[in-house]
Amino acid sequence: MAQGRNTLMDPPIEDLLDKVDSKFTLVALGAARARQVNSYYNSLGEGLGKVVPPQVASVSGKPVSIAFEEIAAGKATYTRIDPEAEAALALAEAEAEVELDVEDIIEDAVLSEVLSDVAAEDEADDEAVDEAEIELLDVGDGDPTAS
Repeated sequence: MAQGRNTLMDPPIEDLLDKVDSKFTLVALGAARARQVNSYYNSLGEGLGKVVPPQVASVSGKPVSIAFEEIAAGKATYTRIDPEAEAALALAEAEAEVELDVEDIIEDAVLSEVLSDVAAEDEADDEAVDEAEIELLDVGDGDPTAS
């Protein structure tokens, strides 16, 4: 008589848990890869080629089963982000954003100063033109009926 497995799932959960650090990681990795496999099958014929095809030959055509078989074979992996490195990256991005904000403030101040100078010059030019027009209007031959 053939020797069967104790579980209905192939590969067994125990083998899968040996490949990851927690059940949560197994579920998250399996779900993410299953979505990718499903997207691959849905985009066949469209010629997009953006999604990685299944990496194992599977008897099952179900995306979750394929994903778990890939995890068991070591084809689907994950990397943990170091919290300290992530915090340092976030701090560097925040500092860069502050520097950009300071540069924007300085640029705005310089721009407003230049615009106020230009406006003052335009106002002075307008006053000079108005004075010149008044002088031209005042100049005449003394005959008020002449046009």
